Amino acid sequence: MLKGRLGLQTARVPQADRHGLLWLGRGKLSVEDGCLRFATAGVGTLEEGVYHIPFQKLTHILLGPGTTVSHDALRLLARHQTGLLAVGADGVRFYSAMPFGADSSTLAREQARIWADEELRVKVARDMYERRMGKRPRATDLDALRGLEGSRMKAVYEKLARQHGIEWGGRRYNRQNPAQTNVINQAINHAATAVQGAAMIAVTVTATIPQLGFIHEASGKAFALDIADLYRASITLPVAFESASEHKRQPHLDIERIARRKAGSRLKSMKVVGGMIDAIKELLDVDDDSDHS
Repeated sequence: MLKGRLGLQTARVPQADRHGLLWLGRGKLSVEDGCLRFATAGVGTLEEGVYHIPFQKLTHILLGPGTTVSHDALRLLARHQTGLLAVGADGVRFYSAMPFGADSSTLAREQARIWADEELRVKVARDMYERRMGKRPRATDLDALRGLEGSRMKAVYEKLARQHGIEWGGRRYNRQNPAQTNVINQAINHAATAVQGAAMIAVTVTATIPQLGFIHEASGKAFALDIADLYRASITLPVAFESASEHKRQPHLDIERIARRKAGSRLKSMKVVGGMIDAIKELLDVDDDSDHS
């Protein structure tokens, strides 16, 4: 490697001047003559070929299925604080991350401050429910808020069941034996997992704290579950019922594969990860002067 090639060994670009996320798949990320290089067999709209990646102008690189990364690439990205995330196709899974990006703790500190104040914590929870319900709930108690949302979601389930011709007997899930769960509940599980993967990407990119949720509490990814639930009625459940309907017509197809494919397509076309990043900043009422999306 020629050290200093194009000045990449020493030049630094402020995070505020960077331009968000780059999604890569089916290829190898390596360093050649001091430049970050991605050789790909092609995936989606990315054609087969060799690309030089302007990593200094990115906050994060997201690597999809079929990718490998060299030690030199990891070193170069770390030196210039460009984050690297291993994700599923179209962001339906979050596997691991090299936690770099904006050199700022602003969002995390504000999240912790709000979370530690009971009054502010409930306010953010109400903000989340307002986003989900389309109007601000009158309730100011978390248990009461959860009850309101439960009634609304029951109506959403029933409407989607009628729309797609699916027999609906309620939300049920056997954690000990997931395969025994009926098809529609399996589809909901798979669609929810896909949207949660996108939410984990958004939480990681914003450097917020996944354990500090405002509605969810016990999970180690409680904040990501909060963010994923903002899209439950608009993405998770429609994808689940569409998937169950397709499986009903073609029962030989795997329900998980159907749901993952449909969820990935929806996440990509609706630019959901970018929307989640914006939602996190708005909920925490912070503009950190960096463009992650």
